[in-house]
Amino acid sequence: MLSDMSKRILIVLTSHDDLGGVERTGYYVPEAAHPWEIFRRAGYEVDVASVRGGEPPQDGFDPDDPAQVAFLATPEAHDTARLADVDPSRYDAVLYAGGHGTMWDFPGDADVIRVGRAVYEQGGVVAAVCHGPAALVNLTLSDGSYLVAGKRVAAFTNEEENLRGVAHVVPFLLADELVDRGAKHEPGPDWQAQVVVDDRLVTGQNPASAAPLAERVVELLAERRA
Repeated sequence: MLSDMSKRILIVLTSHDDLGGVERTGYYVPEAAHPWEIFRRAGYEVDVASVRGGEPPQDGFDPDDPAQVAFLATPEAHDTARLADVDPSRYDAVLYAGGHGTMWDFPGDADVIRVGRAVYEQGGVVAAVCHGPAALVNLTLSDGSYLVAGKRVAAFTNEEENLRGVAHVVPFLLADELVDRGAKHEPGPDWQAQVVVDDRLVTGQNPASAAPLAERVVELLAERRA
C-alpha cells in the first residue's frame, strides 16, 4: 500500500532529436501534457525529467490544445531534471512518455531502467505510452527477469509504424521487441485509444491513449491507497 505522505509522479522524456537522419523528432508533447494535466487535477505533484536533462526536443505540438500550451508554459517542461539525478523513492508512479526519440535513447539508458525498476519494486506504478514502452525493452527487475515478461502490454504497433512511414527508419519494431522479451502484445485499432493494465504496469498504444492511460494510473494509485 502506498503512503499517504507521498503523492508524486515522474514523467520521463527522451533527449534524442534525430529520427534516423530523416527528420527531427523528440518527445510527443501531448503524451506528456495530457497526463501532466490529469495527474495534477488528481492532486499529484508532477516532476519532469529527461535522459540528459535540460531542454528536451519536442515533436507533435498543437498550439490549439490548451493542455499542451499550459504544460509548455511551465519551467519544468523546459529545464527538465537529468534522470541520473532522480531519486525514484520519491514517486508513486513513473510515466515514460512517447515520441520517436525514445526508440534511440530509452532502451539502453541505465537510469531509465534504474528508475522504472525502483518504482515498481517499491510498490508503485510503471506506465508508458506510444513509443514510451521502449523504456520497457531492457527494463529488468532485481531478479534479472524482464518487467514485461508474461504481462499484457500495449505499444505503438507495426502497422502504425508502417502508416507513419518510418518502419524502415526506426532501430527496431517496438511491438516485436516487447514480444521478444516475453510480453503479450494486445493491439487495438490504428490510432484509436488502447490501454492495457496488468498488475502495476499500464501501457498505451498511441497518442490517443495518453489521457485514458493517465486516468487508469490515477485509478490504480487510488486503489492502492484504499
